[in-house]
Amino acid sequence: MHGRLIVFEGVEGGGKTTQLRQCGEWLQTSGLLESLGKKGEKISVVVTREPGGTSLGQGLRQLLLVEGSAQADTNSPTAPLQDRTELLLYGADRAQHVEEFIKPHLRQGAIILCDRYTDSTIAYQGYGRGLDLGLIRTVNQIATDGLESDLTIWLDVDVEVGLKRAQQRGKTDRIEEASWEFHQRVQQGFRALHQQHPQRIVQVNANCSQSEVHASIQEILRQRLSLWFQQLSRA
Repeated sequence: MHGRLIVFEGVEGGGKTTQLRQCGEWLQTSGLLESLGKKGEKISVVVTREPGGTSLGQGLRQLLLVEGSAQADTNSPTAPLQDRTELLLYGADRAQHVEEFIKPHLRQGAIILCDRYTDSTIAYQGYGRGLDLGLIRTVNQIATDGLESDLTIWLDVDVEVGLKRAQQRGKTDRIEEASWEFHQRVQQGFRALHQQHPQRIVQVNANCSQSEVHASIQEILRQRLSLWFQQLSRA
């Protein structure tokens, strides 16, 4: 089986990382994949993130999220990261991630759960920063070599709720520390993307409890995985 790329997206505080980890554990232990696949077939589940899914990406993640934030080393001040620089750094992280990690695992038939991908760049750098959407599509195309997610789970949380959750974690990164207006524009970006790609991007109400959100995602994954395996068996 050719693998599948499932992405978790949304504004800050939506619970992406927690839900992704829980879904990874569920897929590995529930027996769902074994029941859908061929007898004796082993389907691996891997989790990753952007930025930071490779060794190179870990350094870029530091530049993108920590440098210039409240948790950065104040003894080593740096100039503010320019918006186009930010866009290109995300593109560099993604290009390395796709070639080094994502494509090889897809060829091996793995189910990949990824914390953020191309839609984040459109929402944050396009709608949030106001960079040209055509430019961003070009950067995404170069970085991914045209590889899109098979499914994107959009954890839709109210901006106020999400930012409050992020602040309660204790440490905030450079993106989380941006203005409320910025995060509102990002949310508008995710909403627009969902309207443009309703088959690929599935909305989940992330204002609910963790258990309710997880149950909703489980149902989405059951349906999509069943459909994918049925298509494979007919091929």
